Amino acid sequence: MKRAARVLAVFVAFGLCVPAEAQKLNPIHWKFELKPASAAPGGHVLGRLTATMDDEWHLYSLSTPKGGPIASTVSLADSPAIASYKIYQPQPVRKLDPNFGIETETFGKEVAFLFDIAVSPSASGGPVELTANARYQSCTDRQCLPPRRVPSTATLTLDAAARTETPTIPAGYTEFVAAATAPAAAPAIQKGGAAVAGDSLVTFLLIAFGFGLAAIFTPCVFPMIPITLSFFLSREGASRSETLKQAILFCLGIIVLFTGIGFAITALLGPFGVVQLGSNPWVNGFIALVFFAFGLSLLGAFEITLPSGLLTRLDSASRQGGVIGTLLMGLTFSLTSFACVGPFIGTLLAASVQGSKLQPLLGMAAFATGLSAPFFLLALFPSYLKRLPRSGGWMVRVKVVLGFVVLAAMLKYLSSVDQVLQWNILTRERFLATWFVLFALAGLYLLGLLRMEGIDKDETVGVARLLVGVGLLAFALSLLPGMFGAKLGELDAYVPIGSGGGIANGAAVPESAGWMKNDYTGALARAKAEGKPVLIAFTGYACTNCHWMKANMFPRPEIAAALKDIIKVELYTDGTDPESGQNQKLQETKFGTVAIPFYALVEANGNVIATFGGATRQAPEFLAFLTKGNPVRTAESR
Repeated sequence: MKRAARVLAVFVAFGLCVPAEAQKLNPIHWKFELKPASAAPGGHVLGRLTATMDDEWHLYSLSTPKGGPIASTVSLADSPAIASYKIYQPQPVRKLDPNFGIETETFGKEVAFLFDIAVSPSASGGPVELTANARYQSCTDRQCLPPRRVPSTATLTLDAAARTETPTIPAGYTEFVAAATAPAAAPAIQKGGAAVAGDSLVTFLLIAFGFGLAAIFTPCVFPMIPITLSFFLSREGASRSETLKQAILFCLGIIVLFTGIGFAITALLGPFGVVQLGSNPWVNGFIALVFFAFGLSLLGAFEITLPSGLLTRLDSASRQGGVIGTLLMGLTFSLTSFACVGPFIGTLLAASVQGSKLQPLLGMAAFATGLSAPFFLLALFPSYLKRLPRSGGWMVRVKVVLGFVVLAAMLKYLSSVDQVLQWNILTRERFLATWFVLFALAGLYLLGLLRMEGIDKDETVGVARLLVGVGLLAFALSLLPGMFGAKLGELDAYVPIGSGGGIANGAAVPESAGWMKNDYTGALARAKAEGKPVLIAFTGYACTNCHWMKANMFPRPEIAAALKDIIKVELYTDGTDPESGQNQKLQETKFGTVAIPFYALVEANGNVIATFGGATRQAPEFLAFLTKGNPVRTAESR
């Protein structure tokens, strides 16, 4: 899951055209035909605009809903030979699009848009050139290209003696009306890292819902369950249906508050700034500071509370009863519990950055639903209230352990600041050492070896405490090999890469590994001298998916073997140095995206061979991309 590089950001709209040297990135091929090729003035002609797509690529229908990809538009250029025309499209495939997290309508392999063209009665005889214009966005399940405008021409011969026919529209086609010429929505940028586990919208929402359920067991929330439910169940003369109504309203109060937080984030940021904000050192520094405060509060250093006057006024208003009163009671409950659920909210908002622009809103709604669900279910089945565990020392222990975990999360954001500014203070070794200490302390605390609030001196260690404590210690110990160069698997995405050269395997990689850094011109010159293609890795200092690819994909034997025949260059785009700005401009103008990681194979003259957007867990998929620039290895891979 992309977390550290996701704070306070959403999709970037780009609307750029692919330059001449990137023509190989155009996977859609258009052809315009007229049947019959000749017609009499006042007659009809059937125009057929056909799009043929390369493997894995698709384009979007004319009726694609707004808020996601660019809908295709087709039209005929003005001509004195055309009196009017109608547009028809076949039935598109409607499914969830992994690039945008919403349902879209697509065509794959080949699609033909039809024009029923009415020839002007006053058209003069002879050949007339008709032009069909198409504007479209092409995508795979992993990346998207900027929208393109393509004209296609066909010649119509006007002949008064030509046979007049009424075009027959094949079955399965439907007429598309005025929307075909309406302005298209702004393009959405390719979503990098779509192949990373846990990155889909559904998975994100399930995690958000799980966070809401987990927040129930915090010291600020759990004791409120019986108190709140007794408020519902003890109302004089209240029927079961009335109790359920009040419970629903109470839950809506919780959902309204947290959904409002997500809406505010969405409205304030708008649909711009993914990479720039996600790796911005000021943003990450602020998040680190907030998490540090939450962590210390959970450990008992101080208590974070909202102004008592605000809570008192809300509580008084909620006691007035009625719909508004119950909603306000849910709002008051949410604000009262904020000190404990704040870390969950911060983590969710941080994780919602590079999803769709509605992801913060949807994430908060899912979180609030999870938080409020137990209240509704217990109001529905009040007898289960007696089966809940009693509040006690275990809740304090949950709070303390959560404090250590929040401090560990804070370190990730601090690491992003360090890497982007290239201070090299929080190195991989120091980062892992601090994580080791934090998780080991949490384990020792649960085992009773660290005296803090919630652990009595002579208290017996229960089985649950023992297992969780041992698990935390085992996790802490598993971090130690990473300090000495070993790979940490999935964790390598969240810890700094080793010092040294370019693409890392979790430890230092010497410059002899062959990776150049921030020298695109030098890489092209070297490629020309050695007769090899160039692999451009657009990457980032604070990009978790980039770190994962560096640590887990590039060291694979088959990938490393393919890279031996390729000139390799890393272009960092999220730093504060001038090179990062130049690299980002190159990526945006040449490839129409600023999403990272993004990989491109180019020839020595800069012509694009192939591109690969995002991270992937599939080595054969990435190997197939790499071998496109090497005919020998392409043959070997077959």
